[in-house]
Amino acid sequence: MAHRIAILDGDGIGPEVIAEALKVLDRLESLHGFSTTRNAYDLGGRRYAATGEVLNDDTLEELRGHDALFVGAVGTPSVPPGVLERGLLLRLRFAFDQYINLRPVKLYPGVTSPIAGLTPEQCNFVVVRENTEGLYAGAGGMLYRGTPHEVATQESLNTRRGAERTLRYAFELATTRAKRITLVHKTNVLSYAGDMWMRAFNEIGDADYPTIAREYAHVDAACLYFITQPQRFDVVVTDNLFGDIITDVAAGVQGGIGLAASANLDPTRTSPSLFEPIHGSAPDITGQQKADPVAAIMSLGQMLAFLGETDAAHTVDRATGALLAQRNGRTPNGSDYTTKDVGDAYVALIDGGI
Repeated sequence: MAHRIAILDGDGIGPEVIAEALKVLDRLESLHGFSTTRNAYDLGGRRYAATGEVLNDDTLEELRGHDALFVGAVGTPSVPPGVLERGLLLRLRFAFDQYINLRPVKLYPGVTSPIAGLTPEQCNFVVVRENTEGLYAGAGGMLYRGTPHEVATQESLNTRRGAERTLRYAFELATTRAKRITLVHKTNVLSYAGDMWMRAFNEIGDADYPTIAREYAHVDAACLYFITQPQRFDVVVTDNLFGDIITDVAAGVQGGIGLAASANLDPTRTSPSLFEPIHGSAPDITGQQKADPVAAIMSLGQMLAFLGETDAAHTVDRATGALLAQRNGRTPNGSDYTTKDVGDAYVALIDGGI
């Protein structure tokens, strides 16, 4: 099968880690008998600095014609916070209705977690985050800006439709895993949004997924449990802001932000979905071959799974496990072990029949 992929390699270390992921993709295509057409787009801090433009309507429509978007880190120190996040990443999410953010949380053998005594079998869950509503919807305003009487409001917009479709995705995912699901919210304080999410959670579970075991955790408690009892989780489902926060806690538990992959999905496949490592552009190490491409390659695996190339996705996961076990915590340092070496090691593992 042929897949049309848009490559947005981004800024800083983005091009370095995406290059290694594409090296792996080349090998997987040959091994598993599929193909990709890749179109590169210069979108991010470089483009904004040169043109003052983030993402125009014509480019957006070009991107719409792809099966998937594969994205490196975006951002440069010269671009103010929020410009690229809202003008590029959030615009893509909203325009393509990528209403699911999917973050696997898996501790691989050979990776040292900051949680003492944590073993891989105790940490293997996934977070399903609603991705287009909540506080990130952009509703709110400001009065008397820059004065002692300044007032800022930021409204959280939650719809039954948005909650239901996220919950149903999470329940369906739970049927393929350990048949356990945990809703994370703050129902004791956020009585309106929390009540709607909880009612939808229980009504959907009762009516359509009676065999799925259901639990609930307040978001603050979930942050604690991620660290002290990660084994209690299998599928976690939550709203936009809470999902953004708890997945960074989870990334720390699984060994760091450099091992965290993510997918922004339109499960209807009406529009392209987006796959990216969640680490930043790291301008301080750009061009030094110190960036770890593992998260980008793991994101590649997520993309392949979503595109239906399940054998190739399993190959990525096995190669990731083997690589991390072999290197035993060692990461690229730019001299005797480089970004390029990690990509080469993946290819060698794949060629070796991992």
